[in-house]
Amino acid sequence: MSWARAAAFNLAYFGWTALLGMLGLPWLMAPRRAAMRFGRLWSKGVLVLLRAIVGLDHRVVGLGRLPDGGAIVAMKHQSAWDAIALPVVLDDPAPVVKRELLWLPFYGWYMARAGAIAIDRKGGGAALRKMLAAARLAAGEGRPIVIYPQGTRVAPGASAPYQPGVFALYQRLQLPIVPAAVNSGCYWGRRAFLKRPGRITLEFLEPIPPGWPRRRLMAELEKRIEERTAALARAAEAARRGSRRPPEVSAAGAETGPRRRG
Repeated sequence: MSWARAAAFNLAYFGWTALLGMLGLPWLMAPRRAAMRFGRLWSKGVLVLLRAIVGLDHRVVGLGRLPDGGAIVAMKHQSAWDAIALPVVLDDPAPVVKRELLWLPFYGWYMARAGAIAIDRKGGGAALRKMLAAARLAAGEGRPIVIYPQGTRVAPGASAPYQPGVFALYQRLQLPIVPAAVNSGCYWGRRAFLKRPGRITLEFLEPIPPGWPRRRLMAELEKRIEERTAALARAAEAARRGSRRPPEVSAAGAETGPRRRG
């Protein structure tokens, strides 16, 4: 049954993507905000398909911790779900993505038009300066800047170093940084055909104010994200085994709906 549901979801996912991709071609010439709204429609559709076909839902905890006036969200990255959910959860995010993603038909085109921040991993200092300039423009619009501090998807339980790009953003933009933990990889793994039913939790943690030195910032960021991600993974495993105990949330956490800008 799981294989059949995964196959049905994949057919529906690619069909939905192709349909909107073709119908929405005029949005590639529309203003950026219009392209983002169109992309949000696509994301909502994918999440509906996940819930209806696979039985995979999600919840968001601690969204109210995002400060007004802009922030950097340093988010754990485990699954394709993370990028799909961002426009629904954060309304108008500016994700930092590798440049090659913007070359993908439909998905990459719309992501570029909606204002994603591209980074050329092989471009050295010039690429970093270009990324920082784009991030500054997005921050000036009040958009949350989203970066995956490890630079790639990392499976639950696996480890990868935290990259210096997140500190470069933090230092240059002088914005609070909000760590975010997620257990999406417990349900939809990297390049995995199977998607498991359940409920993904995305949790925003307490912000770190501007001005911390590099070593302190990187150590604290990794500690918060990794500890909370491990707790969410344990909760997912307990749910998979049939435990009736609700997933762990931090004491100050509160489940919230999508963020909307005023």
